[in-house]
Order: sequence, then C-alpha cells, then structure tokens
Amino acid sequence: MSDAPEKSPRYHQGMATRRSVLGDSYVDQAQKSKTAFDEPFQDLITEAAWGHVWSRPTWTKRERSMVTIALLAALGHHDEVAMHVRATKNTGATPDDIMEALLHVAIYAGVPAANHAIKIARNALQQMEADSEREEGR
Repeated sequence: MSDAPEKSPRYHQGMATRRSVLGDSYVDQAQKSKTAFDEPFQDLITEAAWGHVWSRPTWTKRERSMVTIALLAALGHHDEVAMHVRATKNTGATPDDIMEALLHVAIYAGVPAANHAIKIARNALQQMEADSEREEGR
C-alpha cells in the first residue's frame, strides 16, 4: 500500500465528506482494516460516492441522508441502512425524516423492504440513544 500513487483532490474532498458524515472513528477503522486487495474499492467509493456525489452542493447532507437510506432500504442493503441511520447524527436527518423516507420505500419499493428497514432503523436509533445516555452518564 505504500507504493500507491498520490491521491487525487477529489479523493481528499471525498475523505473529508466521508468523515463529516460517518465520523472519524468509523472511517479510521475502515482505513485501518483495509488491505491491498480492497484498497482500490475503498479509493473508488471515497472518490466517487463521497467526493463526487456526497460533496455536491445542490442537496444538503440531510437530504442526501434521507435519499440514501430510502435507496438502501429499497435494495435490501441492511448493513448499509444501519450505517447511514447512525450517520444521521452528523447529517441532521431526524427520526421523523427517516420514517418519511421509509414510508416512501413502502409505497414505491414494497412493504416487506420497508418493514425490515424500519426494524433496522429502530434498532440503530435505540442503540444511538443508549450510547448518548451512556456518554452523558445517565
């Protein structure tokens, strides 16, 4: 990995956006666990998803968060739904926003997809609340 070429400006923008959405600890762990095998994929998502799409100024991070959760739920990408629900603490999307996105999933992608995503979102939100309470010493 040390022989890798210098990263592009788009990559660096993507990394900054990725950190602002997912948080430093999540990104640090992903960076620490990458291997020579999956480094090209990590670079691709950092540059393309985070540098090209998430860094665009047209939508807010809150709006992108809601659309992303809906798309991931519709496609059945459950681990990614949970990750992006947890990221809402950084994007400004609220539990009400998440529910609205998932109601759209129910109508446009099917009730089973929304039903499962709602369970995942509910669990992620409950865990976030428990983590917050633990941090505040409640």
